[in-house]
Formats: sequence, structure tokens, C-alpha cells
Amino acid sequence: MKKIYFACSIRGGRNDSKLYAQIVDSIKQHARVLTEIFADGQLTAQGMDKPVKEIWKSDMAWVTEADAIIAEVTNPSLGVGYEIAKAEGMNKPILCLYRPQMDRKLSAMIAGSPKVTVFEYRDIKETEEIVINFVKQLHL
Repeated sequence: MKKIYFACSIRGGRNDSKLYAQIVDSIKQHARVLTEIFADGQLTAQGMDKPVKEIWKSDMAWVTEADAIIAEVTNPSLGVGYEIAKAEGMNKPILCLYRPQMDRKLSAMIAGSPKVTVFEYRDIKETEEIVINFVKQLHL
């Protein structure tokens, strides 16, 4: 079964945890989500209760193990950007989901990367088909 690293803002995006959970549910229909914990509504903006070096080590292990990355990038996150860059270096397929906002734009480094597919959406229904197609097109 294909393995997906789902990335999202943890310390700055917990207001979207229900949306993250819906995206993870869509992914789980066709792949194994290594980072389902990130969509858990119980996870707070404080993140995981672990030392930062342990978090880095486990997240990088998941990025390495994953066949692809799906990231919700509406809420800016240094960590998500870092994970995307690492995944690019590993030549992993990357899908970024972005809800356009009046008060901010998607990072040009994400939007302009030739190794990243960006999909703009307005509601969760729009993400389901793109997520399913992305996972189905992974060559393993």
C-alpha cells in the first residue's frame, strides 16, 4: 500500500484540524497515512509533547519512508516548508493544497517550485478528487 506523509501547520493551524482530518480521511481511502496524528483534533498548537530533536527525527523518518507528500499549506508553517524541501531533495511527488486567502498569498517558493503540484480549493469536496487522482498516479 502506498504511504503518504500528510503535512499541515500544527503550531499555527489548529483551527483547521477538522479540515485536516477530512483530507486525511480522503487519503486513507487509497493509501496509508503515516502522519495521521497531525490531523487529530486533540493535538494542540503546542504540538507533540516530545523533545524537538525527537520530533525532527521521527518526522524525517516518516518523510523518508513516504512514497509521496500531501501538504495543506494554507496556514504558513516553517516546518511544512522544511519538509517539502527535504521531500523535493528525495525526488518525492508533492501535492500542496491551498485555500486562497484575501489577506495572504501562498509562498512563491512553494507555488513556483517545478517539483510541487499546487491545487487551490475552496471547500473539502474539491480536494477529494485531486487527492484520489494524485495517489492513484503514484508509481510504485
